[in-house]
Amino acid sequence: MAQFYFKYGSMNSGKTIEILKVAHNYEEQGKNVVIMTSALDTRAGYGVVASRIGMSREAIAITDDMDVYAYIEQLDPKPYCVLIDEAQFLTKQHVYDFARVVDELDVPVMAFGLKNDFRNQLFEGSEHLLLLVDKIEEIKTICQYCSKKATMVLRTVDGKPVYEGEQIQIGGNETYIPVCRKHYFKPDM
Repeated sequence: MAQFYFKYGSMNSGKTIEILKVAHNYEEQGKNVVIMTSALDTRAGYGVVASRIGMSREAIAITDDMDVYAYIEQLDPKPYCVLIDEAQFLTKQHVYDFARVVDELDVPVMAFGLKNDFRNQLFEGSEHLLLLVDKIEEIKTICQYCSKKATMVLRTVDGKPVYEGEQIQIGGNETYIPVCRKHYFKPDM
């Protein structure tokens, strides 16, 4: 019986590396996987899953209007697993469609992404993943300022913390820092 997973972590926790590792392990056994990512994240190119350590793979770009259930349903052969990067950018409809992929097509779905944004609010995709998935797992990393677990994301502009603005601003290490709660509120301590 297939299950729906949400594996979340702060920036630099290795979410994309985990996707590439899982894909590799399935493919080593001759099992096909589908890797998908948000069309919003084009840092490495449109439809590319890329880790900060340099590994990357082509992926299916998920647009806001894409019917992900119909896409997976029409694949022949049926995939052994669907892997999703940047899952925080999924819409509510995408999350419900991926739940149907698990329940009706019996294909496991593993979604990887951030849980909360730089304002410490849930992303739409993350909120609905937390409501619907069968298993939730935190991928841990450490605060950039201390050795505590990073649970938050600090957005910076010119090296200064920012706590207001548009929720979605694509960026990497130059914009976002994984931090613990203490350093989220007081990064200069």
